[in-house]
Amino acid sequence: MTTTTSTTPPRAAAGPATTRNGLRRVGVLARAELRLLVRNRTALFNALALPPLTMALFTAAGGVGDAADDVVGPVLLNVLTLMSLTFVVYYNLTVAYVARREELVLKRYLVGESSRAEILAGAAVPAVVVALAQAVLGVVAVSVFLEPPAFVNPLLMVLAVVGGSVMLTALAAATSGLSRTVESAQLTTLPLLFVALPFAGIFGGPGSSSGVFDTISTFTPLRPITDLMMLGASGIDGDGQALTFVETLAAARVPLGVLIVWTFVGVLAARRWMRWEPRR
Repeated sequence: MTTTTSTTPPRAAAGPATTRNGLRRVGVLARAELRLLVRNRTALFNALALPPLTMALFTAAGGVGDAADDVVGPVLLNVLTLMSLTFVVYYNLTVAYVARREELVLKRYLVGESSRAEILAGAAVPAVVVALAQAVLGVVAVSVFLEPPAFVNPLLMVLAVVGGSVMLTALAAATSGLSRTVESAQLTTLPLLFVALPFAGIFGGPGSSSGVFDTISTFTPLRPITDLMMLGASGIDGDGQALTFVETLAAARVPLGVLIVWTFVGVLAARRWMRWEPRR
């Protein structure tokens, strides 16, 4: 009778030490990505200047519409947050993942101790931090120069930014797999940037749209971010109704569900299409 001995090393049990090591690896990757971001002037411009400039152009073009004075601030804050997430997190991350793949950086990372999730998270940290910083600065600017938002439910605002960042990170990873080069990433990101944006609910004030178009837009990837931000900042739902804290929690169920579904879709798409080395 013979016995066989497995040569596969046992997996380390999950615990505080494993979590700390994972966070340490993500931090190291994030610092390396931050240095690359600072050196890339185009990416740095897109991260820092493009969202505020887009919001300024949006405002100059009358994007707020006939919104009441007490919701102008939340609407502008909503626009800034959405632009930061789409351009800084989604677009910049898509380009970054493609660039690191073509430079064989991702392939070298896989040889080390970092898992694929840690590699993606490490690259995403600088972009998410920039988006969070812009959202905070937007809150300060709106509170100082316009009528301060009511902040009926700040938790929903946090969920919008953090949940939106996770969803768009997953979608960026998936989109990078469809992009052969950094230049082609400018085309593969267009569907989300210029097709989904009109459905995001940032044009006009709350309750400015209704009907089939509004129903369809409710289930698009960017709409949950704006719905949650508006509910949290002003307590006003898509129909223009003012809600209390408890009522905002009930109204947030649909956008939260849509956000979770799109995050799940993004993760599945990333697992299916994400490439870790150049095509041969």
